[in-house]
Parts: sequence; C-alpha cells; structure tokens
Amino acid sequence: MLGGLVQTVVTFAVLIVLAILAFYVTVFVVSTGAGLAGYSPSGDFVVLSAALLVVAALLGGVPLVGNRPAEYTDDQPSAGFE
Repeated sequence: MLGGLVQTVVTFAVLIVLAILAFYVTVFVVSTGAGLAGYSPSGDFVVLSAALLVVAALLGGVPLVGNRPAEYTDDQPSAGFE
C-alpha cells in the first residue's frame, strides 16, 4: 500500500513538471509567433494565450462520457485512448 502511495506521489510530481515545461514551451511559441507576425504583445496577453492553448490541449485528451462502442458492456473498463 505504501508503494502505491509513493508511486502516486512520484507520478503527480512528474506530471506537474511536464505541465510546467509544456507551458514554458507554449509561451515561447506564442511569443515567437507574435514576433514573426509583426506584433509585440505584452506579457499578460502572451501568458493568457499560452494558458488557453495548454488548457485546450489538456482537455482535448479527455474522453467523452458515453462515447463507447456498442460491444462494450458495463463490466468492461473503457479508456479514452483505445
């Protein structure tokens, strides 16, 4: 039981670090893209647009409820990425 708890904490920490890295990369992409387009937005707008893009990407991976094929029954688990 303790091993499962440690694994959960490590997984949580790794996912937080990856989310922060993804956010930094998205801020860089948005800032660079705005510069290439000839715009110079303030940092507030760059962070806001990067945050919206990251949230949209995260929510895009969430499976929709009730979107299972007919051959699945209630006793079979369903993953969103099958």
